[in-house]
Amino acid sequence: MADRSFIPVRFAVLTVSDSRTLEDDKSGDTLAERIEAAGHQLIDRAIAPDETKRISDIVGAWCVDSEIDAVITTGGTGFTGRDVTPEALEPLFDKRMDGFSHLFHRISFDKIGTSTIQSRATAGLVDQTFVFVLPGSPGACRDAWDHILKDQFDYRHKPCNFVEIMPRLDEHLRRGGG
Repeated sequence: MADRSFIPVRFAVLTVSDSRTLEDDKSGDTLAERIEAAGHQLIDRAIAPDETKRISDIVGAWCVDSEIDAVITTGGTGFTGRDVTPEALEPLFDKRMDGFSHLFHRISFDKIGTSTIQSRATAGLVDQTFVFVLPGSPGACRDAWDHILKDQFDYRHKPCNFVEIMPRLDEHLRRGGG
């Protein structure tokens, strides 16, 4: 196979927090910096309170925006009463990406041990948009990007990556199936 050229991917980042602002959002900053340093585009970035409808409305709108290929959220994946990001987004998933959660927890275990069980990190496909739901710490965002997402969103990564399958995510629609 001939060497491949890099293809930039268009991202949106949502920080879920009742207390953060864009000025003090370290997790969102971590993701934004890594996305852009890798050569991708940050199309949109927002902060939403820990409210199911608000989270699903923002991510749902991004997933139908043809200018956005992938969404990463940070925050709201724990077990406290205000942690509702998985509840807000998993109902939107057309396909779940169970392997993401498993791999994230394996990587996280090496860093924080059994405390990784306190995260409900998840991922899936909404329409033709990848959605990743990460914990709210900068360390978790770093681990997810550096050890999973950076390679999967690099067209040059072998043996396979998300970028090479992106043109085929809507095959079921073109075939008329559901």
